[in-house]
Amino acid sequence: MRKDSQYISVHPDNPQERQLKHVVEILNRNGVIAYPTESGYALGCLLDNKDGADRIRAIRRLDEKHPFTLMCKDLSNLSEYAKVGNIQFRYLKSHLPGPYTFILPASREVPRRLQVPKKKTIGLRVTPNIVTNHLLEYFDKPLISVSLILPDEELPMTDGWFIQEQLAHVLDAVLDGGFSGFEPTTVIDLTEDVPQLIRQGQGEFNE
Repeated sequence: MRKDSQYISVHPDNPQERQLKHVVEILNRNGVIAYPTESGYALGCLLDNKDGADRIRAIRRLDEKHPFTLMCKDLSNLSEYAKVGNIQFRYLKSHLPGPYTFILPASREVPRRLQVPKKKTIGLRVTPNIVTNHLLEYFDKPLISVSLILPDEELPMTDGWFIQEQLAHVLDAVLDGGFSGFEPTTVIDLTEDVPQLIRQGQGEFNE
């Protein structure tokens, strides 16, 4: 049994640096956290934390084929982990940060274990959530991420304190940035020049 996670609450519009640095330390020690996004809370760990990725799968009861998303701090960071042409770059620039998940060919920086088999693609996000954007500024690499939807549930968890009550025994930290929305991101396939809508969510889709 793991010791209870650390509950770290920050202001949603002006997160305290001291608190965020505490979360950074936990992630750097191969921790797994729950953190806020514009589409519910998510589970995350650092890109090279293979054990952390396995723990996230166990919490969500996901099989090895379920794709992770990389939560990036900005478009420049995203471009390091995906093969982005000029057409794709212009499309991304006009939509990010925003409530979108983009499917793109993975670059060599993405471990194979995180890529969609055969297709060699990866989902990438740049969230408009202020707390998470501030947290990501402390890292050069993105977070491995997946929505925090409990087994047998359909909607993501949206309240940090409730997450602490339910999952303290399996997490290293809960970063509470206030109540989050629960409508999912819009998923867009950008592996070709013409964007393809995979899932309609918060973000408006346009070609």
